[in-house]
Parts: sequence; C-alpha cells; structure tokens
Amino acid sequence: MKRNIFFLLLLITTAAFAQPKLKSGPMVGYSEMREVGLWVQTTDAADVFIEYWEQTIPAKKFRTDKFTTTKHRHFTAKLIADNVEPGRKYDYALYINNKKVNISYPLTFQTQKLWQWREDPPPVTFAVASCMYINEEVYDRPGKPYGSDYEILEALYKTKPEFMLWMGDNIYLREVDWNSRTGIYKRYSHMRALPQLQPLMGSVHHYATWDDHDFGPNNADNSYTHKEKTLAAFQDFWVNPTFGINGKPGVTTRFEWADLEFFLLDNRYYRSQNERVTGKRQMFGDEQIEWLIDALKNSFAPFKIVVAGGQILNPVAKWETFSIFPEERQKLLSLIEKEKIQGVIFFSGDIHSSEITRLEREGTYPLYEFTVSSLTAGVSKPKPENNTARFGIENLAEHNFGHFTVTGPRKDRVLEMKLILKDGTAARTFTLKASELK
Repeated sequence: MKRNIFFLLLLITTAAFAQPKLKSGPMVGYSEMREVGLWVQTTDAADVFIEYWEQTIPAKKFRTDKFTTTKHRHFTAKLIADNVEPGRKYDYALYINNKKVNISYPLTFQTQKLWQWREDPPPVTFAVASCMYINEEVYDRPGKPYGSDYEILEALYKTKPEFMLWMGDNIYLREVDWNSRTGIYKRYSHMRALPQLQPLMGSVHHYATWDDHDFGPNNADNSYTHKEKTLAAFQDFWVNPTFGINGKPGVTTRFEWADLEFFLLDNRYYRSQNERVTGKRQMFGDEQIEWLIDALKNSFAPFKIVVAGGQILNPVAKWETFSIFPEERQKLLSLIEKEKIQGVIFFSGDIHSSEITRLEREGTYPLYEFTVSSLTAGVSKPKPENNTARFGIENLAEHNFGHFTVTGPRKDRVLEMKLILKDGTAARTFTLKASELK
C-alpha cells in the first residue's frame, strides 16, 4: 500500500513538473512579407518553439527553430516564423519542453500583402497607446493606486487592430527597479504577465518605442548610468524589426505597413539634461535627425508617421515637450520644410491626456500631431495655455487609446482617428486626407 502511494505521488509530482511553464505571451511582433517575429516568456529554463499553419491549409504545418530560455534574459525568447507567404493569415501553437500549451484565446498572425505594382494598397487598422501603469502595491507609492481600468485592454482587443503601436511609458520603473538589472527585468516581467494583456498579445502585432519610465527614472536623460541595462531589457521584451541606427545603441527603428511608413524615434538615450543651460542641448541628436530626414525624403508613403515618447509640435516649453530644446526643434521643422517633404504627421504620448496639435506653416501644409495618453496610468487635464497650438475641442482626460484606419485608393488615402474609452465607446473622432498634407 505504501509503495503504491509512493509511486502515485511520484507520478503526480512528475506530471506537475512536466507541465508547460508559461509566464507570459506568446506575443506577435513585427510582420513582413517573408517572416514574422514572435515572443514568449517562461517561468524558468525551457525549450520553446512555435508551430504555425496557414488558416486555409491547416494540415500543412511549419515550426520555428527551437530556443532554450535562460535566466540571464529572464527566460524570454524570440522566435521567427520564416516559412510564410505574403498576404496570408496563420494560426499557431506554442510548445514548451515539447508539450503544446493550451490557450483559451485565438493565436494568429499575418504577413503583409504584396500589393505594389498590382493593386491599390489594402485598408489598414491599427491602435496606439502610451502610459500603462500596472500596480504592485508593495513597491508603489502609498495611497491611491496610480494604475486602474485594466479592462480597457479588453476593449482595445475587441476593436481588432492589425497591429498596435506602443508610444512610451509602456512600463513604469520604480525606485526599487531602476538601479539594477534584476529590478528592471522584474518590472518588465510583472507588466507583461498582466492577464488582461494576454489575448491582445496573442493575435495583434506589436511595435514599440520608449519614454522616460521605460528608460529609467522620471525625466531621465543620457546621464542615466543603467541605460545599457534598460536598452537590453527593451530589446528582450519587444520584437521590433531593428534597434538603433548606424550601429549606435538605442531604440530608433522604422517599419512599413501597406503604404504607410512609421519612424520610431529614441528621445532618451542621447538626450541632454532638461534644465542644462550650457553646451549643446538636444533631445534626439544630429545623427538621429539626419537619419530621420533621409528616411522621410526617401519615403513615398502618403502618411509618414513620426513617433516619439513626448510631444514634438507643442510650441510651449513646459514639462518635457521638444520646445525645451528650441534649436534642435527648429532644425527638424526647418529641414522638413526645406526638403519639401509631404505627408508628415507626428504621434506621441506622455502627457496623460489626449489631444491634437496643429502647427500652421506659412506657404505649406500644416503639421499635425496626435497625442494619445493615458492607457491605465493616472490622468491629468492640462490647462489651455500648456499647448497654444491645440486643435479643435479640449483634450481628453480619461483612460483611452487611439484607433486608426487608413482607407481609399493609392492616390487618395484617408486617415480616421477615434479615441476610445474603457467601455469601448468613441469619445473623439477626426479625419485627415493625405491630399491635405501636400
């Protein structure tokens, strides 16, 4: 009898340890015509791979290479689906230690369509957001929790965007986090494991840039001594196409979706201290601005979307707007005008409310900036004088995200923005034609 009980306990224990050990994910990253990036995090060291198949041919299955997660990278893995064809939709399954992980929500990804020289570009649907604070009471400031309304992630998921653009403050490093690699990776892991986030990660493609709370302490600049560590964590937890430009460290990258181009800037790694009065003062640095102008000039996209963690066009030099670096801001805007670059619009986060900025320019089209914030972090309502170029109705001081669609034939594309609240209702709408940006 005792022997039977022993073997029963042994079987139960063995079975328990043989179960897949999933921490968070899987998440779908970048999408190209020939490959798709995927991500997953396990609870400890494990072998992982993803099996995938075209939705119309479920019997023909492919696998990514197998990857062994390690403690040094906090058990994260990036997996590449490279046996794909353009313009197809795929279902997939995650395997940990050769066992399929049962997941209750859909796991899908898509490759981008080969439309060039063949037909008009397809319609595009995407979401944007910033400022996601996930409470952890023992390490948060005492008092009222700063994060709330996590159900907004479910509302976002229900809008079925093709991809999502995270515009900074995607996590909030705390005092306990930002002075050690251990703390930085623990904060990323805590945020990424949020239950309400999992379905969104499983079937919506994700791209990201950062702002101060992903990079380091509040208002952190290039003097932050652990920026190599936060950059490594950003690279381990996001699946962007690239990280940095010209062989230099950072999170700068670009990607295309249909006929749109997105230029994700790094406003932290090379940033001067905000209040410094001597020396050269910069947010992006000459090299990044020159890269951006070259990339914009090279683009044929009707909407060239420049993304940064903080506001670019707001003319008021307050908090962390680009206007606190007036020489560099003027250089960027002047180059866009002198090079006669059409179709430029800006996206940003940071300010814990949402608004549209419209900057009039003599002799050429006005520049627009869509600022979308906050997703779950505390909201605030800036005074009108904090943005003298605010366009239209007052800013939106509620938890919200941006939902964008681009439709129409190649030479007459139209962008529509909706700011959506936690209950799924649209609080603001705005439409912009590419023909207005010439």
